[in-house]
Amino acid sequence: MSTATNEYGQPIGSPVPGWSPRPLPTAETFDGAFCRLERLNADRHADDLYAAYRTAPDHRDWTYLNVGPFDDPQAYRQYAETAQRSADPRHYAVIDKRTGKAVGTLALMRIEPNNGVIEVGSVTFSPLLKRTPISTEAQFLLMAYAFDELGYRRYEWKCDSLNAPSRAAAERLGFKFEGIFRQAVAYRGRNRDTAWFSILDSEWPLLKPAFKAWLSPDNFDEQGRQRASLSAVRKQSL
Repeated sequence: MSTATNEYGQPIGSPVPGWSPRPLPTAETFDGAFCRLERLNADRHADDLYAAYRTAPDHRDWTYLNVGPFDDPQAYRQYAETAQRSADPRHYAVIDKRTGKAVGTLALMRIEPNNGVIEVGSVTFSPLLKRTPISTEAQFLLMAYAFDELGYRRYEWKCDSLNAPSRAAAERLGFKFEGIFRQAVAYRGRNRDTAWFSILDSEWPLLKPAFKAWLSPDNFDEQGRQRASLSAVRKQSL
């Protein structure tokens, strides 16, 4: 791969013609086939979310998050009231369109308009959402917004390097592993080495049709089970 040089013969990064800072996220809702994303609102969503999280048999889903678990509905509502006022992270509730109930949350965060970098994080999915098309579609809706509407160049995913399910989810969704930032965070009285993943705008045109094909009704049988995995669909589109 050729490298550009400046007048001193030093290698420099490739040009980004016509670049300008990207807008901040402003969308309040996103509508998909299986789910709808709404800006988190404690009055509308807190009770549903607390009930959804309580369907888990234990608290293991909170191990790698810096909040929770919550012992009662009021404790969760207080957290949701604080989260809904935040612009970064910008939290969204994931609504199951079949039931109209909120079943999880995720956020756009660490937003850098000048560089065109944005991260998806604070992913807190209940058992009612996990391993369903909703979990994939919720991620797809935010990706599409970041790349297609806002024009960001880089979409990030970060997690505790020991969080195997999160790392597997990132790779399933098409993120590329970039490495480990050692001793990046101290939380819950312990160290966190952070695993970094990303999708670039140049990679999105190949990923987007794979998501759309996987989310197609034709990819699910009468019991709602996938006929082809997302990774298999992605390989077919290459």
